[in-house]
Amino acid sequence: MADDSIDSTGKEAEVVVIGAGLSGVAAAIALRRAGIDDVVVLEKSGRLGGTWRDNTYPGCGCDVPSVLYEYSFAPHSWRRGFADRSDILDYLDTTAATHGVDKAIRYDTEALIIRWKPEAHRWHLQTTSGTYTARAVIVATGPWHRPRHPDIPGLDTFPGTSFHSARWNHEVDLTGQRVAVVGTGASAVQFLPEIQPKAAHVDVFQSTPQWVLPKPDYPLPLGLHRFFEHHPGPRRAWRSLHHWVQEAIGVPLRHPHLLRPLEALAHLHLRASVRDRALRRALTPDYRFGGRRLITSSTYYAALTRPNVRLHPTRVTAVEGSDVIGADGTRSRADVIVLATGYHIGDIPLAAQLHGTDGTLAQNWADDRRAYLGTSVSGFPNLFLLIGPNLLTGTTAVPTVLEAQLRYVTTALNHLRSSGASALDVKPDAEAAHQQALHEALRGTVYNAAGGTGYYFGLPGINTFCWPWSTARLIKRLDSFDPDAYTWTLPLPAQTNAEQDRLPARQLGRPR
Repeated sequence: MADDSIDSTGKEAEVVVIGAGLSGVAAAIALRRAGIDDVVVLEKSGRLGGTWRDNTYPGCGCDVPSVLYEYSFAPHSWRRGFADRSDILDYLDTTAATHGVDKAIRYDTEALIIRWKPEAHRWHLQTTSGTYTARAVIVATGPWHRPRHPDIPGLDTFPGTSFHSARWNHEVDLTGQRVAVVGTGASAVQFLPEIQPKAAHVDVFQSTPQWVLPKPDYPLPLGLHRFFEHHPGPRRAWRSLHHWVQEAIGVPLRHPHLLRPLEALAHLHLRASVRDRALRRALTPDYRFGGRRLITSSTYYAALTRPNVRLHPTRVTAVEGSDVIGADGTRSRADVIVLATGYHIGDIPLAAQLHGTDGTLAQNWADDRRAYLGTSVSGFPNLFLLIGPNLLTGTTAVPTVLEAQLRYVTTALNHLRSSGASALDVKPDAEAAHQQALHEALRGTVYNAAGGTGYYFGLPGINTFCWPWSTARLIKRLDSFDPDAYTWTLPLPAQTNAEQDRLPARQLGRPR
């Protein structure tokens, strides 16, 4: 059993941020901009970047316009309309350095146990680099962190090489190899066109066909960026145009009776790209557009039509020797198996190590992952989740959600400072009321139309990913911090800190 005793030589901070990806970098900057300077960011890796650091598969890039995949306070000169991972990593590095965040990051420091100490009204974090004590903790580990490895009988005895696309093995040369790709989600859609010209043969196993829209990618010339530097107004208008196009696509996802034009566009894209009727039928979804994660690509369908690629519209049930076996009985010999099976979306990797007032976060979420406004979880005082449950839509860019959440978090922390309270904890009834309204609204959207399984569903039948309303409503809700939704804990007067830690606390409905 791990020893979570407190190191008397531990480090202290007002706020500890866990994770230095897109969310963690944004959190550190937002805290400092709000006047909260005593911030430490713990990063278990040797560099920042999160999912953009970890995913190195060929063709890896963003599936929302790059002009929306930036912090509003840090516009960037993107090279393409849809940024690739290297451009995004450069952006994060530059932005972190410009805002001094890199100095707050403690690299190669993994959080092992995070425990709320009610007698001290502090979080204590045991890490691989010692102990930290913090007034508040922000979990910024992101939903695209832990790869999902399928349980395929015989995979562990496969004589060739197998790896997950999220942990691409660059030591394996795919030139002239027979490659089996398991899964046809967003990652496979991006890397298949890159590996197809090299491989001798590619077998693609598809358990569920995807809706795919064309991807209007284009280079952004240096001259355009120079113009924008001298004319910020047009750049803001350009960014706003992309935002409203995304929002326009989001409207029929919330009102499925309006979906037919988008479905027609996707069908047209499929018909124009794939001439073979049998292949086209296998690639046609049997659920409504938007029921699963939206995918954009102008090269995926073309790659599937190449002579050295074969689509198997079936899931993989076993691996026997060098043969990959589909549920339809087909057998395909492979030298390399690439698992493009996605992530444990919505899972917080630290959930089992996060100890609140009544058990761990994993225990509290055993039946349903939930959080008030996707940010606060009852029983976990002074803890905030970034990109928590039910905060994303099929079209809203992550930075937009992050900035709205961080305005909420910094407002809460400043309330905590000004009130003299030692802790705030969202009330169970506030959390429950939010969850009830959210899931009632989800029933009328397309997000629940794929049978209760897939990308959006953390547990069968429970959508733990999607926000059922507009982005404008999301921003408005997060811009309106309600102190009455929280219980505020005020420590009783004490002559010394040690005595104060031993005294009971008073709980009020809101700060004075």
